[in-house]
Amino acid sequence: MIESDVLALLKSRRLTLSAAESCTGGLIAKRITDLPGASAVFPGSVVSYCDAVKSAALGVPEDLLTRYGAVSEPVARAMAEGVRRFAHSDLALSVTGVAGPDRDERDNPVGLVYIGLATPNGTRVETYRFSGDRRAIRTAAADGAFTLLRQYLTEEDV
Repeated sequence: MIESDVLALLKSRRLTLSAAESCTGGLIAKRITDLPGASAVFPGSVVSYCDAVKSAALGVPEDLLTRYGAVSEPVARAMAEGVRRFAHSDLALSVTGVAGPDRDERDNPVGLVYIGLATPNGTRVETYRFSGDRRAIRTAAADGAFTLLRQYLTEEDV
């Protein structure tokens, strides 16, 4: 399981991780906290399913939400940076997207997902287009987030 690899890498590098989840609804937090020893590296997460929580809990500027919508690169970036500050973690993941079954209010397609990774050296956001039903998209998004984090943790200069 990729989350086991991530947990081991976080422990070996003495780094902490938090998460801001929208379309995954807490799946990242669930998968990492299912593992023994997660409390040593995972202080917590925020499930921000609506814009008001993204703004109030994560500090996502309302003008970003208005201008770009919740499913966007700028909002994924702000979510990751916001939860990193909130949880006082070294690293933070964010996921925002459309899990379906229908397009969102901005007509974004089902399967469009933005995954952010905030680090001490900056924030990276990747765009994905997953397919399948709601469950498959949510699982793929969580897998994508763990994969992005594992890539970062295995780079030489971390």
